[in-house]
Amino acid sequence: MNWMSNVVPPKIRSFLKRETPENLWVKCPDSGELVFHKDLEANLFVVPNSGYHMRMPVKARLASLFDEGRYIEFPTPDVPADPLKFRDMKRYTDRLKEFRAKTGSNDAVKIAIGGLDGQEVVVGVQDFEFIAGSLGMAAGEAIVAGMMEAVSRKTPFIMFTASGGARMQEGMFSLMQMPRTTVAVRLLKAAKLPYIVVMTNPTTGGVTASFAMLGDIHIAEPGAMIGFAGARVIEQTIRERLPEGFQRAEYLRAHGMIDMVVHRKDMRATLARLCAILMKRPAREAEKAA
Repeated sequence: MNWMSNVVPPKIRSFLKRETPENLWVKCPDSGELVFHKDLEANLFVVPNSGYHMRMPVKARLASLFDEGRYIEFPTPDVPADPLKFRDMKRYTDRLKEFRAKTGSNDAVKIAIGGLDGQEVVVGVQDFEFIAGSLGMAAGEAIVAGMMEAVSRKTPFIMFTASGGARMQEGMFSLMQMPRTTVAVRLLKAAKLPYIVVMTNPTTGGVTASFAMLGDIHIAEPGAMIGFAGARVIEQTIRERLPEGFQRAEYLRAHGMIDMVVHRKDMRATLARLCAILMKRPAREAEKAA
């Protein structure tokens, strides 16, 4: 009980009560700063003062990348929903229904086609909100289909990764997506088409061990964690203390594992310029800046 409950009449109390959206304010994991959600969204989900790159929704990422925010979602083939009839705390089919309702997506990878500075590109994005962006049959099929569409259209393929690794509920079927996506990357390279990987936080496990590290150019967002196993597991295995910032984008850039670390506000211009160079076409945005 408080003073409002004791003193203010019920009718006035109901008038004073306001429903506050749960996501009205967002707390920065790095600095603890509270940011108004609309301001964060307008700033591409980067905390203004700390520069911390929050997780960016798939639709917002695609809208910020393509010309005028317009793109076509590429339909991917259907796969068996639950090949192993898996069940842990709940049935795998029920878990899939839950995350499909939550995210509005069929699985963890979305493929889109659109213009990037006038150049048609095919883009794949992993959704970490869908079972931690885990690589299962549907996600693997989507990536392979997207790469084959890029080969068919003779366009660059850009992949935004965000994943905790393979999807345990699909067992060996999940692990098989590693060689399958690797073969699709080889077909892209055989067609002499650019394959650019943008690693976001986090990119780990089987995704790092396959298509995430096979790009012609590897880009990472600031502060992104990139690796196969977790730092604690590595320390316990080698019995040594790991360097400061180990597995972070800046450390990997300094040690030659990735090519560049790019702020989200510069990502679109950077990708447009790289696609123009690799496809031997003039970059329109670069010409305008000149």
